Amino acid sequence: MPSFEFHQVDVFSERPLSGNALAVVCGADDWPVEKMAALARWTQLSETTFLLKPRHPEADYRVRIFTPDRELPFAGHPTLGTCAVWLAMGGRPRSEGIVQECGAGPVVVRRCPGDRLAFKAPPLVRSGPVAADLLARIAQALGVTPQAIAASQWVDNGPGWVGVMLRSRAELLALRPDAGHMAGLQLGVIAPWAEAERTAWDGHGDEAPRFEVRAFMSMGGAAEDPVTGSLNASLAQWLIGAGMAPARYVVSQGTAIGREGRVHIDCESPGDIWVGGRTTLCLQGRLSV
Repeated sequence: MPSFEFHQVDVFSERPLSGNALAVVCGADDWPVEKMAALARWTQLSETTFLLKPRHPEADYRVRIFTPDRELPFAGHPTLGTCAVWLAMGGRPRSEGIVQECGAGPVVVRRCPGDRLAFKAPPLVRSGPVAADLLARIAQALGVTPQAIAASQWVDNGPGWVGVMLRSRAELLALRPDAGHMAGLQLGVIAPWAEAERTAWDGHGDEAPRFEVRAFMSMGGAAEDPVTGSLNASLAQWLIGAGMAPARYVVSQGTAIGREGRVHIDCESPGDIWVGGRTTLCLQGRLSV
């Protein structure tokens, strides 16, 4: 039975086992899509990726990204995690930036200070205001009044994200979404850290977060993603563009479910936003299926 190199990595974490886990299978270029989907269901991680030979002439490698129930054209933590595995296996980029080929097209990844990787945020496929009836439904799903939502925006870069902002991190961490009202919703909820929290921050030299984020996905209920690169990319495009966030900041995510995710946002110019974090290689072996 053939075997394939298999990795499990932890993405968007300052220390192992506190971010978002990702499974990466290498060399399965001949696998049919049904087999890739079956493995993703078996791992039961939020995403499983397949590191493949590139087809695009400028790409360094190709990746296919699967959740337990569908294939995604792009996702953030799978992009950084797969790139980290490619580099660990001796991958050398053709140019200064690393070019990943995925369903959404070429995505540029770069090395950053602090042993981080960062991807360039892809363009939004939908933006603009959220209809009043949908906003009322979102408030009901989150268990808050419509008045508790300070701002909202479509921030869809593929998965269907709607972004809403609450006024305080405490309100955000207290959310207990109603699974019965979550059907079809992909919600990114963000709130600012209080200045007192940031002043009291003791991150052992790491920058204090400016925002807390929670990501709720409709997957037969109200599943919460530990740390979400694609969502943070689209939230940054909204908030920085609207003057609601600085050009550079750190996000904390996963606090409510016992994780310590950290996402670094860096906007170098309008339309040029980078989303980064650290990746730890936690497991390596051979997969026989």
